[in-house]
Amino acid sequence: MQPPDPRTSFDRELRLEEIRRHAEQQKQPNVDDGRAAAPFPQASPDNGYYGIPLLKDPPWTWEIPLYFFVGGAAGAAAVIGAIADYTGADRRLVRDARWIAAAGSVISPALLVADLGRPERFLAMLRVFKPQSPMSMGVWTLLGFSTAAMATAFAEHLQGRYGSSLPLRVIENAGQAASLAFGLPFSNYTGVLIGATAIPVWNRNAGDLPLHFGASGVGAAVGILELLGHRKSHALQALGLGAALFETLEGIRIESRSHSYLDPLKRGPSGWLTRTGGVLSGPMPAMLRTASLFTTPRRSDSLRRWASWCSVIGSLATRIGWIQAGHVSSRDWKLPLEEPLFRNRD
Repeated sequence: MQPPDPRTSFDRELRLEEIRRHAEQQKQPNVDDGRAAAPFPQASPDNGYYGIPLLKDPPWTWEIPLYFFVGGAAGAAAVIGAIADYTGADRRLVRDARWIAAAGSVISPALLVADLGRPERFLAMLRVFKPQSPMSMGVWTLLGFSTAAMATAFAEHLQGRYGSSLPLRVIENAGQAASLAFGLPFSNYTGVLIGATAIPVWNRNAGDLPLHFGASGVGAAVGILELLGHRKSHALQALGLGAALFETLEGIRIESRSHSYLDPLKRGPSGWLTRTGGVLSGPMPAMLRTASLFTTPRRSDSLRRWASWCSVIGSLATRIGWIQAGHVSSRDWKLPLEEPLFRNRD
């Protein structure tokens, strides 16, 4: 049995829409209230579909934005640790970055499983591999990153405790290369994931969310490392300042546009939370880090510490704010109807 031709199905949908438009033109007045009524319910941006939301509210709870935050920081930390090791940076910085990545590789699956409700649901997601599915690729990226990050951290720990050996060096080097390869996509794939949904505020920012979440993850990873005592590293200062400047530009870009689908990012509790996260991730650490370049070492250390706290808290608030904005956007039945129901094939 051959599968149905998609073109035939599309033609049938167009024909059905044409019949509905014809029926709308031929509608008769309603004898009860004197108004004209179509024989078929016709959804429109003005009236909606009986005022019912057309999209399902995202079922995610508090675990998911925390998962987004932990994964972003862990993935960025793995990349920072690998580059620091390859360039011969401070070994303590490399070790701390690896352990941040390893901790995130344990916490992230736990949060995801907690949101799913049962561990077997997570295992069921590993039964398939779909390159065209952001969720499928995200789960496999999580698995690869968790394995690599844990292997790298424990191989280094065993070498420090029992001495270096060829098998442990092989595991450490291979794990670090894999964590570098998986860390970058793991830090920002969540932006791809929500951008692939039908939620307007996410879908219409799909091109910017991965970079936005990636920069936020870098800022959080740098902030955590600096809070652990690495506030004399010029490389971390440059990374933190770069991430803060990018987040500042991203906030300006969002604020400079006026579209209805951006309202959840600017109004109400979700807008307040998103804007707070944007200020703490962008302008605040950018100003604090810039000021730290032109003051005494003691004052510079204090300013960088405050910048680190701002980046970490701002990264978490940004994730929570975007998730809450998605909840608000899904309840607005006007937004999905602003686009034509059918588009040209090309």
